[in-house]
Amino acid sequence: MTTPPSGLLLVVSSPSGAGKTTLCRRLLSEHPELQFSVSYTTRPPRSGERDGIDYHFVSDATFDAMVQQGAFAEWNWVHARRYGTSLSAVQKALASGCKILLDIDYQGATRILEVFAASARLVFILPPSLAVLEARLRGRATDSAEVIATRLRKARDELAHYPMYHYLVLNRDLLVGYEELRAIYQVELAHAEGRSPTPIDTALAKSCLGSERSALAERILLGGDA
Repeated sequence: MTTPPSGLLLVVSSPSGAGKTTLCRRLLSEHPELQFSVSYTTRPPRSGERDGIDYHFVSDATFDAMVQQGAFAEWNWVHARRYGTSLSAVQKALASGCKILLDIDYQGATRILEVFAASARLVFILPPSLAVLEARLRGRATDSAEVIATRLRKARDELAHYPMYHYLVLNRDLLVGYEELRAIYQVELAHAEGRSPTPIDTALAKSCLGSERSALAERILLGGDA
């Protein structure tokens, strides 16, 4: 009897401005079998965002009720707003062998790893340096100086948690960063489906293992350049 493919939960985290959203959107667009897990949030929609597509936008009262009901696999405060991942939605998707992408911070990733240890693979997107990260945030011209300072403080906190991630992707260049993320996904997808990944994907994914890139991450965390 053939063993059915198992589910895969690809968890991607990064500091604000590291390019996570761009990389994840491309991965989703090129791999239709990969489903985006739509989080719940209490923040209002931004321009162009759609309810049920980008996020489930809910009131504080609704979010409170869901917390009390144990409806979240994880939830956390991020920049004074709450975000949460539906426990039942993830459970059902994994049980049916689905491949899921979760875009959450390290606090949520910690909880997901506790609940779904067998299926979760954690990827952290590294900026080439904190200086580049700051320049990207200022280049957006959408946040005040105070908000940028807050994001930079949080970025250092997030970077300090890199050891808990299975893979570290360096996003110095979007094309290279994407190739690393794609290779990681291809390798983990192959394992979930019970087949061997290609040697090229295997080699690239291996170079992104946390054990291979810990020194690089430390250098960035200390203010150096990758």
